[in-house]
Amino acid sequence: MAAENRYEEHETLYRRCGRSGVLLPKVSLGFWHNFGAGESYERARAITHEAFDHGITHFDLANNYGPPYGTAEETMGKLMDDDFRPYRDELFIATKAGYDMWPGPYGNWGSRKYLMASLDQSLRRMHLDYVDLFYSHRYDPETPLEETLQALVDVVRSGKALYVGISRWPLEALKVADAYLRDRDVPLLIYQGRLNLIDREPQQDGVLDYCHEHGIGFISFSPLAQGLLTDRYLDCTIGADGEVTGIPEGSRMTQGRFLKPAALTPEMLQRLKDYHQQAVQRQQTLAEMALSWILYQQGVTSVLVGASSPEQLRKNLGCIHAQPFTTDL
Repeated sequence: MAAENRYEEHETLYRRCGRSGVLLPKVSLGFWHNFGAGESYERARAITHEAFDHGITHFDLANNYGPPYGTAEETMGKLMDDDFRPYRDELFIATKAGYDMWPGPYGNWGSRKYLMASLDQSLRRMHLDYVDLFYSHRYDPETPLEETLQALVDVVRSGKALYVGISRWPLEALKVADAYLRDRDVPLLIYQGRLNLIDREPQQDGVLDYCHEHGIGFISFSPLAQGLLTDRYLDCTIGADGEVTGIPEGSRMTQGRFLKPAALTPEMLQRLKDYHQQAVQRQQTLAEMALSWILYQQGVTSVLVGASSPEQLRKNLGCIHAQPFTTDL
């Protein structure tokens, strides 16, 4: 049974997504890591329980999350069967297609063939009749934009998705998508982009301003820069040859898949220490402060956090009540 008080903080927990009827939690749960076949199902179950018990209704997936590909969605399907079926109408579940998923010419990028087939597969894996949100996961420079966008229109009209979004499209393509979808009465709900204290590209290239001005929501993925914006790497040292020592065992940097030691340059380490000092002065963890900075940016609807434990998720939720944070660093 879900916690009866999960919506007590409704006024502070949710934000309207652009100019839509959708309210999203300021912190949403991402399934990119820790939900694949090689991970503990009971731990994944505990994390999602913790999230929902605190009013986190938005779960973000993609067809190729795992590893192996598809297994995060399979975990979601098991969670639906074991726990969340009675709460389906309280959940806002998203998935995506755009990166490589299966061999051959139809398992990648942005063709109608790929998007339609992928969504059907995702629904089967998650044991769902529909998703609340379906994304084009990346911009395809080869497929005509109209083909990708019409596929998004048609998945909504088919009832397989209630809303559509795009992720990491360049500004000019975003403008085309906004106009095309709006003209067909399937307005673009949300844009997903990487925004954090280290990577501010959506601000610098005008995407965040455009979304804010045109009533499109914005959700930040990798808000902690794959773990750099935590206290895990503050005690590392960097030799004259650039070799990083003191990397914590079990951290993403030891895995070397998405966060490599080369990312921790002397300049980056000093920047992280400066941020950490600011966080200490604010009586926050570095992660809480980093998340609160994103939520303070005009136009941001939500931040997507991953979690390796319920305790880690609970700590990150502190950003919801944090005082606004700005920095020139």
